[in-house]
Amino acid sequence: MHFNPYGGAGAQVAADLATLSQRDGATADDVLAVGRAHGMALPRIDHAQAERILAWGRQVHRVFTATTLAERVDLVNHLLEVSACRPHISRHNGKTPHLHYSCSGAEVVERFSAYTAGGLAHVVCEDSDRLGVCAREGCDVAFVDTSRNGRRRFCSTRCGTRVNVADHRARQLTA
Repeated sequence: MHFNPYGGAGAQVAADLATLSQRDGATADDVLAVGRAHGMALPRIDHAQAERILAWGRQVHRVFTATTLAERVDLVNHLLEVSACRPHISRHNGKTPHLHYSCSGAEVVERFSAYTAGGLAHVVCEDSDRLGVCAREGCDVAFVDTSRNGRRRFCSTRCGTRVNVADHRARQLTA
């Protein structure tokens, strides 16, 4: 069984949405793909809904770039307040009981907002330092650090390798 104590899928959706919201030209299909990649049962998303979700993602991105715990807590509390996140246990479609963060029948924008705010709240309460943005210059990918030691600096091995190779080459030039 895979268990992620760091906000679970809600925090992962938040990270992916925060990253997507920083990209020019993100589409409704891109937003839909983010939710579905993390198990959200979503209908189609129209352009107006996608714009609202991406605007939410830009607010969420600020949580990942916050530099102090106080700032991060304030930002997540604001997200919880405006999303009207109301967790409840749901049983539907033969699934085991699981948390929903918005009421049944909520529209897709409300579902994204509540789910991501709830997921981020879990992370901030467990270990706020598990939220980050890639340390490679020019990369703004947000991530939830689920590594064992919690010291992740890069969004991927690829970004980490690029920085390490560039640092190595710079040292070789000055040597």
